[in-house]
Amino acid sequence: MSTPIVGPAVPREELFGADLRLLGDLERAEQRERGGDLFTAIRPQLRLPGDPDASPHDLQRLEGVADLQQALLLRFLTQVGELAHLGHPTYGSRLHELVGELNNEATRNRAKLYALQALLDEPRIARVRSIVVTTRSGDPTWVDVRAAVVAIDQVTELNLVFPVPLAGGAT
Repeated sequence: MSTPIVGPAVPREELFGADLRLLGDLERAEQRERGGDLFTAIRPQLRLPGDPDASPHDLQRLEGVADLQQALLLRFLTQVGELAHLGHPTYGSRLHELVGELNNEATRNRAKLYALQALLDEPRIARVRSIVVTTRSGDPTWVDVRAAVVAIDQVTELNLVFPVPLAGGAT
């Protein structure tokens, strides 16, 4: 019987990474405008007291699961092929293709497929537990994509809600 080869433990920060915070709400990606301001946070004072250039603010960072959550929402917001000129031709999702479609079962199934394709392309996702697409309450021109995923090195689910505008009407 052979003993499995186990490599060195990878620090958690390296599994998930860290990035600047670009989205305000990591639960729902409601903001769709591009070029928004970066978020800031109060930082510990690193300069000597009395330094006129000292600022208590720094760019806010996300680490661990919060970084993954933002990365997934940004992947949904990005059109596949949009970053091809940067060497990432398959990054993004096809959810934008649903704009102008009717809110019917076929469109909701396509939304589920497009979300699944985007999630499966993320190397930090170990498993997609579920994807449910529902009509937004009170507005049939929007659907909400709800995904439950398990990240690598995690036990608990990460839940995302991503709204998709259809603006094609309701059936």
